[in-house]
Amino acid sequence: MERPYRSVLYIPAANARAMEKAQTLPADAIIFDLEDAVAPGEKPAARDALAAGLANDYGRRARIVRINGLSTEWGQDDARFCAGLDADAVLIPKVDGPADLDRVADLIPDLPLWAMMETPLGMLNAAAIAAHPRLEGMVMGTNDLAKELGSRFRPDRLPMQAGLGLCLLAAKAHGKVIVDGVFNAFKDEDGLRAECEQGRDMGFDGKTLIHPAQLAIANDTFAPTDAEIDLARRQIDAFQAAAAEGKGVAVVDGKIVENLHVETARKTLDRAKAIAAMAG
Repeated sequence: MERPYRSVLYIPAANARAMEKAQTLPADAIIFDLEDAVAPGEKPAARDALAAGLANDYGRRARIVRINGLSTEWGQDDARFCAGLDADAVLIPKVDGPADLDRVADLIPDLPLWAMMETPLGMLNAAAIAAHPRLEGMVMGTNDLAKELGSRFRPDRLPMQAGLGLCLLAAKAHGKVIVDGVFNAFKDEDGLRAECEQGRDMGFDGKTLIHPAQLAIANDTFAPTDAEIDLARRQIDAFQAAAAEGKGVAVVDGKIVENLHVETARKTLDRAKAIAAMAG
């Protein structure tokens, strides 16, 4: 049963109170951020705070540490700090290609790697990045990507579609987790839900979030509905009954059900079980 990543919440690694609160929040995963959320003068202290914070119990939540890039003055120390750290993965910012993963992999031999996908070159190299043997997941960095593209905000995210699509194709081709970028207007619940629904319908596994108030909407949107779970069960039952009669297809609610639909139905039920395990 795979771990769900409906909601992936950024937490500043320098904020001890936020890390403590995160132990009780209904997030599927937490990104402890040593990069953008930490001021330059606080970065060494943030590592110490994070080491202390990770000693606490975060339950089933995935614990991901975002380091500074190796090209910065803090990146090498961040990577050495993460070697042997009690975390589930290390997230690398601004990954342009597999070589960026190689450099971090040499410094951190014992943890899965995740890649921030937030540069034009990263979009063009998404397939090669997703194929890296140490990579477990990809995170869309839509704010940085918009900056690099010089694009404007649109509710339909039309300027993002090429990059989002390339990364989705790459992640799905290589069986990697992929989560959507953040929604900045954290008080705009309707806007958040619309963007979550768009990401879900595209195929993202979940969404990165900047505020705990966004958790409920992301969790709800990226979870199978009761109707979807019911349909999945009926599709499986109908197909199995048809197969017992020597038939290759079944019909449910007036629609053909083939083996590919059954595979999707099983994934829906597996996802529902994984979410229930998180709640438990």
